[in-house]
Amino acid sequence: MTPKQDAKRPILCNSWITGGGDPIVFVHGIGSSHNGWDGVVAGLGDTFRCITYDLRGHGVSPLPDGEFGLDELVEDLEALRADLGIERWHVAGHSLGGMIGPAYARRYPERTLSVALISTAAGRTEEDAAKVQGVVAAMEEKGIGEVLGTLANRWYTDAFIAANPEVVEARMRQVTGMSAEVFLNVFHIYAETEMAPWLQQVPVPCLVLTGELDGGCNPRLNRFIDAQLPDSRLVILDGLKHAILAEAPDQVARELRGFFLDVAQPAAAG
Repeated sequence: MTPKQDAKRPILCNSWITGGGDPIVFVHGIGSSHNGWDGVVAGLGDTFRCITYDLRGHGVSPLPDGEFGLDELVEDLEALRADLGIERWHVAGHSLGGMIGPAYARRYPERTLSVALISTAAGRTEEDAAKVQGVVAAMEEKGIGEVLGTLANRWYTDAFIAANPEVVEARMRQVTGMSAEVFLNVFHIYAETEMAPWLQQVPVPCLVLTGELDGGCNPRLNRFIDAQLPDSRLVILDGLKHAILAEAPDQVARELRGFFLDVAQPAAAG
């Protein structure tokens, strides 16, 4: 059994490195793991040093002893950077990871080259907030397994579910196989974090990327994010829902490649 660690102290999470060049750290979302980025990393490893890791309590990373919040996840990321001896890196985050990334850049701007916010949310209306908090309440009342079918339909398009049932089933097993306490903890963070008050304080270039049909992280919320950030570009991928890393890894990798290379050019010129 993996030993538990103090939830309020940084946890050094397990990590994997592919390729060489400027470093990018990839931050996964709720109930996922480092391998959720495999398809994206495959399209970037020839140019960048791609670092993936498991968030605390996910995959093979240590379990926290008690509840934790966004601040602790940010400190875990900084502890990983220090352990790897990286001076500055790009940060790409999906879903909850898309909240960790800009929060990290706000706290550690001297360590951050740029941030990609992928399939995440800010500027939620009262109705938006009630919907996502209702999902958490339903899982706490009925059990995570009883609500997962609804989540699968929100994450994946109907066509992908029909063509790739084994992928969807594996994702569901990944969630049910992890600590229920950790899963609900991170879902609470995602549901209760509102980046609107501080997005203007993120001082690095940002890419805002989402799927056209993503119900919880829809284009309306991502246009808000783009408008609030001081330096950003917005990309909306046609016909996709939340699981764009699984359904369109080549498209995501292409957008990330172009963005990170554009960020590097002014730095090289300076």
